[in-house]
Amino acid sequence: MELSDRVMKLQELVDNGKLAAANYDDNGNVKVGYVGAYNYAEVVSGYTAFYLGIKSVFPKVTMYVDYTQSWFDVDKEAAMAEKFIGEGCVIIGQHADSTGAPSACEAAWKDGKVVYSVGYNVDMLDVAPDAALTSASNNWGVYYTYAFKCLQDGKAIDTDWAEGYDADAVKLTPLGANCAAGTQEKVDKVIAGIKDGSIKVFDTSAFTVSAANIEATKNASGAVVTTGADGHVTGCSIDMSYLDFSTGKPVLVYQGQTVEAIVNGAFTESTFRSAPYFSIRIDGINEAA
Repeated sequence: MELSDRVMKLQELVDNGKLAAANYDDNGNVKVGYVGAYNYAEVVSGYTAFYLGIKSVFPKVTMYVDYTQSWFDVDKEAAMAEKFIGEGCVIIGQHADSTGAPSACEAAWKDGKVVYSVGYNVDMLDVAPDAALTSASNNWGVYYTYAFKCLQDGKAIDTDWAEGYDADAVKLTPLGANCAAGTQEKVDKVIAGIKDGSIKVFDTSAFTVSAANIEATKNASGAVVTTGADGHVTGCSIDMSYLDFSTGKPVLVYQGQTVEAIVNGAFTESTFRSAPYFSIRIDGINEAA
């Protein structure tokens, strides 16, 4: 989960007059870019959480998402980041595994551009000591401890295992030197809120879904979304079948049940299965075709 209260950086940049006209869209929202690997739920879930985290501390933001069609491609990820930077994006997030995007941000930063990176999986400070703010990461030690304990006790290892902040199975890498003042304190407070349940990442009161995005969601994933008159989601029917995308075309691997994913006003991600299934296209995010 990529809750981005760490992007308090945007408020700092605005307050200090660091942004130019090109960094805003026609509605006065600051531009943010996101380098995605593929356009299915694992990435959609991550970039949506990232965007909602930004909006929780800086509401005037628009995010642009594009896909490399690869989990790891240094050149494509760097080129996509460079494209976003050229279009005026000031934060570049990613759900792609290489250092391409952070390296591109660091080069642009050294060239005088106002741009910062939020990486994925690994600490990016080695390649982007100035531009990197942090990375969303996994703490695999939690899973290894669980798996080895199962072996020691003669128990089967759960093949559908999913843990988050409750078990300290996910984390942020150390914050970069150019994070805004107070970022660590804010991050700690938010993590505590996720752990105690007072903060729900996909709280449906925090986003709306237009008719066009309802249709886009259905076309992309088959999920059936219903909304109230105000555009907030009231229901989301998800087919828990598993599709293998490794060949480039989705292949049905497991026929699952259909579930209602909205529970008590929040989308319950990675609850009915470990693999992400949030695929709703929400307003405020512009996804490349």
